[in-house]
Amino acid sequence: MDFSELIKIRQSVRSYTSQPVEKEKITQCLEAARLAPSASNSQPWKYIVVDDEELKNKVALATFDKVVKFNKFALQAPVIIVIVLEKPKLITQIGGEIKKREWPLIDIGITAEHFCLQAAELGLGTCMIGWFDQKRIKELLNISTKKIIGLLITLGYAPDDYALRKKIRKANSEIISNNKY
Repeated sequence: MDFSELIKIRQSVRSYTSQPVEKEKITQCLEAARLAPSASNSQPWKYIVVDDEELKNKVALATFDKVVKFNKFALQAPVIIVIVLEKPKLITQIGGEIKKREWPLIDIGITAEHFCLQAAELGLGTCMIGWFDQKRIKELLNISTKKIIGLLITLGYAPDDYALRKKIRKANSEIISNNKY
């Protein structure tokens, strides 16, 4: 599949079958993510693969509550990837302070998209989740209280009837300009 086609089929999947995800496919997605670029090659991430069903369900339950229900689909996903922010190289930290940039946050966005694009190429669905109970997930996965969880990614097979949605995006004229704002 060429890249142009891949970016057209990659979408946030919010419905999954119970079919397990093959370990080889998870490994391929993690390898794609591992190869992502990062500021000063800091690679400020650690991936936790949560595929034990009982533990995965506990993590999924930490993505919604009585008021915020939009992540309930996480319970269906056979796998949840937790991306933990790690300390970047000193040069990246200094540069971030000088330029007022959170380079590691940018970096995990890049690595997460590499993971999701590889998953899409393999016929898997993903959804990045930014709304979750960080304290609860840290407790469940034995993550230091000093660490920050950047993102969760649900991973699994979408049902056969899960439609590829039309991508609704702003017009080029609204988001692109040449040589000035």
